[in-house]
Formats: sequence, structure tokens, C-alpha cells
Amino acid sequence: MKARAKKPTIPSLKEDTVRHAIMALLGGEAVSALDISREVRIPEREVYGHLEHIRRTLRTTGLRLQVVPAACGECGFIFHKRTRLTKPGKCPVCRSNHIS
Repeated sequence: MKARAKKPTIPSLKEDTVRHAIMALLGGEAVSALDISREVRIPEREVYGHLEHIRRTLRTTGLRLQVVPAACGECGFIFHKRTRLTKPGKCPVCRSNHIS
């Protein structure tokens, strides 16, 4: 049986990496991880890992990644001290899962 010849892969015309595209989005107004995932077309779970790396990269250049803290939709508790970029699972006060 004859093996099929593979089609040559054509490199994409995009010159930006995913992180460069995310950094371009962050330059303007405040955007959520969901907005970033839609714009860059990657899963929302992957956005958080890229944001951690971007945060470290910006630190070396003297810039900062400004993060709006998550808040509970039920009782209004705000997660001021949270350093992780991912969304918390539950509110420590009312145990609600409605976190924004």
C-alpha cells in the first residue's frame, strides 16, 4: 500500500504570538479573561497562564499589569488580597459561587 504524501504545512501569516496579541489588547481599556479568549481565540483557561507570564515580563520593563479584584455577586465581598489571576471558586463569607 502506498503512503500518502503529506501536504506541506503553510506557516500562518500572523506575525504576533498569542502573548503579543494579548498584550496589544491590554494596552487600552480594561478587558476580562473571557473577552481576551474570544479575541485571541484560545480557551479562557489558557488566558490565565499567559497573563501570569505577561505580568512577569512587564515587571522587568517597569510596567504593571493592573487587575480588577473579583467580587461576590451575592454579598458584595471583594477579593482585595488575592494575587492569583484565576477566578475564585467560592466566596469566603457567604459561600456563594456567583463570583464576577
